[in-house]
Amino acid sequence: MASTDRRHRAAVLGSPIAHSLSPVLHRAAYAELGLDDWSYDRFEVDEQALPGFIEGLDGSWAGLSLTMPLKRAIIPLLDGISATAASVEAVNTVVLGEDGRRTGDNTDIPGMIAALRERGVGTVESAAILGAGATASSALAALSGICAGPVTAYVRSAARADEMRGWGERLGVDVRIADWAQADRALTAPLVIATTPAGAADALAGAVPERPGTLFDVLYEPWPTRLASAWAERGGTVLGGLDLLVHQAVLQVEQMTGRSPAPLAAMRKAGEQALAAR
Repeated sequence: MASTDRRHRAAVLGSPIAHSLSPVLHRAAYAELGLDDWSYDRFEVDEQALPGFIEGLDGSWAGLSLTMPLKRAIIPLLDGISATAASVEAVNTVVLGEDGRRTGDNTDIPGMIAALRERGVGTVESAAILGAGATASSALAALSGICAGPVTAYVRSAARADEMRGWGERLGVDVRIADWAQADRALTAPLVIATTPAGAADALAGAVPERPGTLFDVLYEPWPTRLASAWAERGGTVLGGLDLLVHQAVLQVEQMTGRSPAPLAAMRKAGEQALAAR
């Protein structure tokens, strides 16, 4: 019996959204998979406008990507969320079923694990996180599955320290807190995940050890960061924000289209070309 599935539309929502690379990545996947009738757009949507946007979706919609500030605001509007999304109270992916059901997931966490695995990092004895924002909680969730020992979080305030301790307890991670003034000590860890805004970790570039391990700097613009450049010069393994963006988008494409595997190489190439053109 022929499928009656009419779904062929997807988009990324957020505010601001103009610089999102998601349309580039998803459209590259559609082209490679031969999904010529599929479209992927971007919409400027804030928390106030989100309920109305969601209610206005018809049966042609297959899925949504969510970026800030919508990753938590979307949750009450869904019929259910995955255990992964629930673990960090953040949804970056919504799959809209043929029956109209809205299901939320978080592909940032498995995307981070997949990006590390691609570079040969399967497990580590310990790790360090620079920063304590929303991305740091996803990093902790990823580390809960691959880090055998403690994770030291370098933070700027007592409030952030409390947040990271709370996430550690919730995720079953042995989180230790250190002051940002000692952040240069983080760089000796076998895996360092930098979740700070652009420029925040630049001063650490001069403290990269002689034989660094792996740095995962979640920024992709500007790239490379000063820290990433210094790390690479010393021979360490470096992953950037594009690695995370591509791997989480691969999982989104597979969930929204039902096609697997998504074309990782074509999506990465499209992302690299788009960044180079900026």
